[in-house]
Amino acid sequence: MQKDIEIKVLPEEVGQENIIIKILSTALSVDSKRIQGFKILKRSIDARSKQVIYRLQVKVFIDEPFLAEKPNIHYQNVSNQKTVIIVGAGPAGLFAALQCVENGLKPIILERGKDVKQRRRDLATINKDGIVNTESNYCFGEGGAGTYSDGKLYTRSNKRGDINKVLEAFVQHGATEDILVDARPHIGTNKLPQIITAIRETLLNAGAEVRFDQKMTDMLVEFGKIKGVVVNGEEKIMADAVILATGHSARDVYELLHHKNILVKPKPFALGVRIEHPQAIIDAAQYHCPVRSEFLPPAYYSLVEQVGSRGVFSFCMCPGGIIAPCATYENEIVVNGWSPSKRNNPFANSGTVVQVTLDDVKGDHPLRMMHFQAAIEKQAFALGGGNLVAPGQRMVDFVEKRLSVDLPKNSYLPGTKSALLDETLPAFVAESLRGALPQFGKKIRGYYTNEAILVGVESRSSSPVRIPRDKETYQHPQVAGLFPCAEGAGYAGGIVSAAIDGVNCANAVLKFL
Repeated sequence: MQKDIEIKVLPEEVGQENIIIKILSTALSVDSKRIQGFKILKRSIDARSKQVIYRLQVKVFIDEPFLAEKPNIHYQNVSNQKTVIIVGAGPAGLFAALQCVENGLKPIILERGKDVKQRRRDLATINKDGIVNTESNYCFGEGGAGTYSDGKLYTRSNKRGDINKVLEAFVQHGATEDILVDARPHIGTNKLPQIITAIRETLLNAGAEVRFDQKMTDMLVEFGKIKGVVVNGEEKIMADAVILATGHSARDVYELLHHKNILVKPKPFALGVRIEHPQAIIDAAQYHCPVRSEFLPPAYYSLVEQVGSRGVFSFCMCPGGIIAPCATYENEIVVNGWSPSKRNNPFANSGTVVQVTLDDVKGDHPLRMMHFQAAIEKQAFALGGGNLVAPGQRMVDFVEKRLSVDLPKNSYLPGTKSALLDETLPAFVAESLRGALPQFGKKIRGYYTNEAILVGVESRSSSPVRIPRDKETYQHPQVAGLFPCAEGAGYAGGIVSAAIDGVNCANAVLKFL
């Protein structure tokens, strides 16, 4: 007999199997000897009251043996099957490729950047020397932006596809089974590269092709149908289906589409700063105690405030994290955040951004939102003074429009320079942040403080361009066989949602072919 039940346990009891069995025995009025095992289905922290607890959803095995099942998807060999071109080796591209293999199609992945191991050197150069390799950076390269900027797997995309299938594929390739049960699953930047490498090996063993330093420079379209792509300005690769999974920072792809009169549309996005606090401030506020228990992870927060007609919200919150330089082109500043698997750095950071609507950027050019985004990033670079030094300001100083005399110690390795962020942020963004930050301080004790630093600019929360597609066929309305996919096309917003969209596109390709 199996029964599902929710129980509450103290943080120090979460890893104690004998204690959990005792709690289950009492809750179910069953002798503990009859409980042969249990499986945690979901695990979340409840910090609403002074006593922080874990809530566990548990499947209990009574009078029958507990058999642990490990996810194991079989991938057939597709060496001689019909080919599908996938442009981009981020989560969308990789999971589209895995699904193509499942569907009996041969994927050819074209990645403009380097493999996940080689990327490390270019990231080190970015952090140490402030020099950006425009083809290999935090956004471009195997694994995409998420590989070296955190690996958070939390998503609300429940209706878009099978979240568990994505998570199970990560586990099959080396992630811990914790991601199957945690309310906010997280792999960590230190562990993701090995998992991405394992996914590549699965694809290669199945007969797929994965090519690096292969930048798509043209698309071959005849009579409204895709015929293939051109890479590096010379080699033609032919296929009847192309999945375009290039991510939200591949501006050259948007320019290419526009140049070829393939429809693209401007899309609202969000713009702001990355805010960093000492992690101890967030822990004390969220866990209602001066010092976080060793049995609790660094605390998380999520904040939203309406300021006039605009929403201001936190996203991509990184407990125990680091602020990273994520520019993809020269002479621009873009910041993001990531955490290692242990989340054991002394700072907590989060993007804090303001909605930018189509009405905020005048004109009718389909790429005007992207051009606006790029201009802000260049202003931030100039304000920092070069070498990826980022403009920064203490929180209260920013709200009170005062240049910070100095800046607090922070995690941004290329360095920060005291500046007035109003000189790079549009006025409507700066004023919205000023209205929201004191209100956030009322929601989280200690949040509104000059111990916190605002680092500019956080501008790549989502794509500023949408590549349209049919809701049923997933194809571009003007080009049969072209499948705009995930974040770069404006249809996803994180690793899991991008992966799900990749799976959906691969299934749509199967129907098309």
